[in-house]
Amino acid sequence: MLRLTPILLALLYGLVAYRFSVWRTGRELDARSTELADPQLRALTNRLAQALDLPSIRVHLYEIEPVNGLAAPDGRIFLTRGFYRKFREGLVTAEELTSVIAHELGHVALGHSRRRMIDFSGQNALRTALGLVLSRLIPGLGIYIAGALTSLLAARLSRSDEYEADAYAAALLTKAGIGTEPQKSLFLKLASLTGSNGGTAPAWLMSHPKTEERIAAIDRLVEGWTVTGQTDS
Repeated sequence: MLRLTPILLALLYGLVAYRFSVWRTGRELDARSTELADPQLRALTNRLAQALDLPSIRVHLYEIEPVNGLAAPDGRIFLTRGFYRKFREGLVTAEELTSVIAHELGHVALGHSRRRMIDFSGQNALRTALGLVLSRLIPGLGIYIAGALTSLLAARLSRSDEYEADAYAAALLTKAGIGTEPQKSLFLKLASLTGSNGGTAPAWLMSHPKTEERIAAIDRLVEGWTVTGQTDS
């Protein structure tokens, strides 16, 4: 039982830390966001809502400058002011921004926020257990190796979530009559919009898949739908 104590404590710490993070994030979002009322985007989100058989989809504008979209743990969808500004400046189309909303809806519908709570707690326990074992084998370095290994695991899980949300968005955008082209064209713009270079690190070290891999995955989905449609007809 004593041998399990560090792991149990790590699980408890992970759960408490996650709950605190959810509470703190919720307060931050409440204080710094308002509902997005842009008529052009509203028309497109209404098409998404119709495709999902929902009365409407509420999107909130988060008053920070980094270009991003996010799905809060409580299921709300946010676009940052910086991302919306790119749209207003003509650097991003309404359809491309709608593809971000569809992607975040995918995170909500697929339960990624809830699953990440379990992952977060489990990774803390794994880091503790590995740290204990490796510290005995490699004193002074074991804890750092354990941290690196669990970070790689977290990145892999995050990439899996991104692929799933991409697939959900592709299906939703197609059903709504918007299609996947805005989704793919936005991927090609993201590096310049965010000021990052996705090619500087190996894909397995990144929390998001590489651009070309995300586009290829969407193309495979669309090709599969086309073949299935031809077969059915």
